[in-house]
Amino acid sequence: MDRLQTSGCLKLLFPQIRDGALTAVQLNTAGGITGGDQLDFTAEAEAGSHLRLTTQAAERIYRSPDQTAGRVTTYLRAERGARLDWLPQETILFDHSALHRCLHVDLTADARFLMVEPLVFGRAAMGEVLRQVLLRDQVRIRREGHLIYADGLRFGGDLHTQMQRMAIGGGAGAMATALLVAPEAECEALQNSLRPMLPDTAGISRLTPDVLVLRAMAEDSFILRRDLIPALTLMNGADLPRTWMI
Repeated sequence: MDRLQTSGCLKLLFPQIRDGALTAVQLNTAGGITGGDQLDFTAEAEAGSHLRLTTQAAERIYRSPDQTAGRVTTYLRAERGARLDWLPQETILFDHSALHRCLHVDLTADARFLMVEPLVFGRAAMGEVLRQVLLRDQVRIRREGHLIYADGLRFGGDLHTQMQRMAIGGGAGAMATALLVAPEAECEALQNSLRPMLPDTAGISRLTPDVLVLRAMAEDSFILRRDLIPALTLMNGADLPRTWMI
């Protein structure tokens, strides 16, 4: 580890894992995010290194009384020959929550990048129904300065009703996007191996020969995690961080 600076509610923990990677576990000591909060996180994997980033627990997006959005901005960079894994646990939306979130990733030509972003629409076990939510979520990935992946998600209003529509969610209570930027041969082999493993509510494709994208929907967060763990383990080529285990 070359440099470390933290302030406010964001902290990092470094468990002793002897597998050749530096694992950093992000902790939000505020316990969640609400309207007006602003969180910024920056990390860089330098040449030839392996940086694995995860979170200690699911992030909770709490009620914002006046619909002022909480803002979360993450900047990641992987240098020549580096490997960077962005593996946060679920983000849970509460009723009347508001969130603007952006993930920016810069890669060199031969850097490897794995990410997952799970999203949960209320706590099913608590009977929560999301009748008023504001969510704007963006992901931008660049390689040598050129945009190779752009994704945007926007929800507003009665999310429960919207998610019942077959063209949107088909009644899903959780969803996730996973992405791998890796050599062409690896992405092709993984695509062929993953397809038989996925449920009917998930799909996988290569946007380009070396960019593999998986999208999954599920009834609730438990089912989503159950479906994601074997797929992510295969994409990761190793066990996931212990925080991910059911």
